[in-house]
Amino acid sequence: MRIGVPRESVPGENRVGLVPESVTRLKKAGVDVRVQRGAGTPANYPDEAYAAAGAELVDTMEAALSDADVVVKVQRPSLAECDLLRNGAILISLLPVASSAEIIARLSSRGVTALALEKVPRITRAQSMDILSSQATIAGYKAVLIGASHSCKLMPMLTTAAGNIPPAKAFVIGAGVAGLMAIATARRLGAQVSGFDVRAAAREQVLSLGATFVGPEPSTDAEAAGGYARAQTEEERAKTMEALAQHLKDQDLVVTTAQIPGKPAPRLITAAMVATMKPGAVIVDLAAETGGNCEGTVAGEVVQHHGVQIVGAVNLPSTIPFHASVMFSKNVLTLLQHLIKDGAITINLEDEITGPMCLTHAGQSRT
Repeated sequence: MRIGVPRESVPGENRVGLVPESVTRLKKAGVDVRVQRGAGTPANYPDEAYAAAGAELVDTMEAALSDADVVVKVQRPSLAECDLLRNGAILISLLPVASSAEIIARLSSRGVTALALEKVPRITRAQSMDILSSQATIAGYKAVLIGASHSCKLMPMLTTAAGNIPPAKAFVIGAGVAGLMAIATARRLGAQVSGFDVRAAAREQVLSLGATFVGPEPSTDAEAAGGYARAQTEEERAKTMEALAQHLKDQDLVVTTAQIPGKPAPRLITAAMVATMKPGAVIVDLAAETGGNCEGTVAGEVVQHHGVQIVGAVNLPSTIPFHASVMFSKNVLTLLQHLIKDGAITINLEDEITGPMCLTHAGQSRT
């Protein structure tokens, strides 16, 4: 069995699907790995490291993909890349269903089995395969660093010869994986941190990190399948918006992380709220790619409203590509170990992990 690892073609994507350590593990299991030259360079994994791990290095994407049994990528393939995959090949990559209809149709027409990494079920058996969680950890960390770099204030409390400087106030909206890492990072930088989430379990997690919890008491049934927050009722939303509006006025750094899978991000910060915030405050919106939690967010840009900077954060894991790739690769390796039996890969659509991930198989779309 051969696995192909191409160089990522999406501009700004610096991660690689498999790192040399994972290649070594696969080689020991009897799996051949073919890597396109330069695939790991943006993440600081040189070709020499792949060669030392036992990978075969090839010059072109076609050579990496055309006869691979399994192709591992970070971002979804382009249509041209889809056409390089052989009939019966297995693709493992990020593959967002809402924006990938044409890609999914092409993969299906070519008889490719596509496993979408976003679709790894949030069950105990699959925790070590959960790409979204591993990459959200990095996004939450980097969001605070970006916010601090844009801020006109120091984060920690300082006692200096020039007098005392109070700590900055940081507020994290959404206490999932990214939000909890943002809270922990802001605390490490010395900020006075608060957090909010609609899920009851998240309140304890926020408090356990030393932050204060803001807003109305979370609903006990606010958690949907997979651990995500469900959409709020109108009454719940009104209470949430009122609490957020009052708290935002005094914050120096705000990180928003609230998203609902398959839907536009909930709008939690209105333009009117931004107008009440202190000049110099910074909002880092991790939901920018799905519409943004903040009114005025522009994906990939930094805009100013009423003296407040709004950072439309995009693909933050790619900005820390070495460790993002380590985590991504380990998730994929664990998935491959789940799929490979006796040196061959098996797609069992009845399997509780493989089934939900499979978008195309045997010439049929399953979306």
